[in-house]
Amino acid sequence: MSRHRISLALAGLLATAAAQAQVGAGVDLGTTGAGAHLVFGLSPSLNARLGLNYFKHDFSKSTDDVDYELDGKLQTFDALLDWYPRAGGNFRLSGGVFYNDTRFDAVGRPDRSGSFRVNGTTYDAAQVGQLVGKVDFRKAAPYLGIGWGNPFATTRGWRFGADLGVFYQDEARVSLRSVNCTVQAGLCGQLAGDLAAEEARLAEEASDYKFYPVLRASLSYSF
Repeated sequence: MSRHRISLALAGLLATAAAQAQVGAGVDLGTTGAGAHLVFGLSPSLNARLGLNYFKHDFSKSTDDVDYELDGKLQTFDALLDWYPRAGGNFRLSGGVFYNDTRFDAVGRPDRSGSFRVNGTTYDAAQVGQLVGKVDFRKAAPYLGIGWGNPFATTRGWRFGADLGVFYQDEARVSLRSVNCTVQAGLCGQLAGDLAAEEARLAEEASDYKFYPVLRASLSYSF
């Protein structure tokens, strides 16, 4: 079974188990962006959360050869279980899975002379066209963390909470290509080989993000 199907199956099981549970809702803000969650009280020691999060992040990135402009969209959906060592308490241990739809669209920026230097070779930007690429990660990302807050700890009303944890999204998957290469086929072929080496370099630099930190504050309400 694929990781994507596993994450969907887990979300389905949580939704089924939550059908007869106490219900709450919350909003949060943190390293996963702005988010919204439904919270289900399955027992005095166990809650389930289903949520979505979104964060748009544009920035510049440079390797040894190429400068890039990246348009980032951090989109995640999570299905989590919160276990409270003390029934009805606030401290929790959390685990689950994030469906990780995060991606970055990259555009290479030529230098001041109007050239690209790719894998040690200099190309005229007007001839090789535009360098475009994409960076994404595996979809199903397991999560572990701790947190504070329980919307069902007392009577109905508003409660604050927080999460501190990490999800594992594995190595970045990078693709680069040249659009509208107008020179002879041999040079376009050489550029394709150099871009493959640049892909590997970008993927190595993105390896620091295998583990994505989750730090967020939340406000929830139980019905």
